[in-house]
Amino acid sequence: MTSSLSQADLARLLAEPSVDVRAELATKIAQEIESAQVTPDELAIAQDIARIMAQDVAAAVRQALAESVRRAAHLPRDVALRLARDVEAVALPILTASPALTDDDLIALLREAAPSRQQAIAARSAVSEPVSDALITAAGEQAVATLLANKGARIAEPSLHRAVDRFADSAAVQSGMVHRATLPITVAERLVVLVSEELRAHLLSHHALPPTVAADLMLQSRERAILGLSARAGRQELETLIRQMHRNQRLTTSLILRAVCMGDLAFFETALAVRAHVSPENAQVLVHDAGGNGLASLYRKAGLPDSLLAVFRVAIDAVNSTTLDGGDRDFERYRARVIARILSQCEDFSPDDLDYLVSKLGDMLAPA
Repeated sequence: MTSSLSQADLARLLAEPSVDVRAELATKIAQEIESAQVTPDELAIAQDIARIMAQDVAAAVRQALAESVRRAAHLPRDVALRLARDVEAVALPILTASPALTDDDLIALLREAAPSRQQAIAARSAVSEPVSDALITAAGEQAVATLLANKGARIAEPSLHRAVDRFADSAAVQSGMVHRATLPITVAERLVVLVSEELRAHLLSHHALPPTVAADLMLQSRERAILGLSARAGRQELETLIRQMHRNQRLTTSLILRAVCMGDLAFFETALAVRAHVSPENAQVLVHDAGGNGLASLYRKAGLPDSLLAVFRVAIDAVNSTTLDGGDRDFERYRARVIARILSQCEDFSPDDLDYLVSKLGDMLAPA
């Protein structure tokens, strides 16, 4: 067996027990604990030396030990706990990485810890659901934001709802949540009304949302673009959003139909352009082709169902023949008139789409 800790090291420690020598020895103790070649007796001796060094009066020695054994699978749990409760420079490496700490240990430690220590636990390469829940329940905003941005953290749906409840106004928490690889639909739906425009776009393009929520979210974004951006800037942002949706398989027929039914031809034209691999300018010309053949050709190239082509035609005609009246809440009345006209001429809607449009018509007519 080749041991990293030699008799010469021990002799040097006895002859020159300086802080530097003790810190150097701490590194070799870590190598000894993790070596696959040590015997059980040698491992036990190395672990006992680690116990002694964890009580060293010099913080530099304890820090060197903590940094050296932070990932040591055979570090005794009692040593890990002692180091985790030490001064911050000693504790943080252990809290961030030590596999010797159990979930129960981490939960107890985070409840009594300062924010920096909570954040260290939240940043661990793997965080279990119980530890995540404890962090979301007891930790501060920055630790929770770190947890939500951590790809190795497993977080249960009720915990995510608790994070929304506690940090409804935190942009950092919202961003971490929205950018998670997966997000329960119930959580995504709650976030829609809380997050920024940029995060709404990410929600729409990367996470499953109820069709009605997705449609409403898209329309809110488009209305803001119409009111606050130039037409060119609005088109560029819209194309970026739609390409993201298409890549993530969110650009559904139902969503495109609802966009047209709400009067948003720009979304319809850009969606067909992206799906058919043509430029938005060419798509706009084809959609408004007086003979109607251009629309049919583009529509089929975009892979939309033939059964709904007539519905789309009626919707486009309704949008083109309905104008804003210039009064208060005229945009709501405009959309209500478009939907009413579509409903009066089409019988081929799916039950879900029909229910949605009737519901939106009622919502718009009441305040209008």
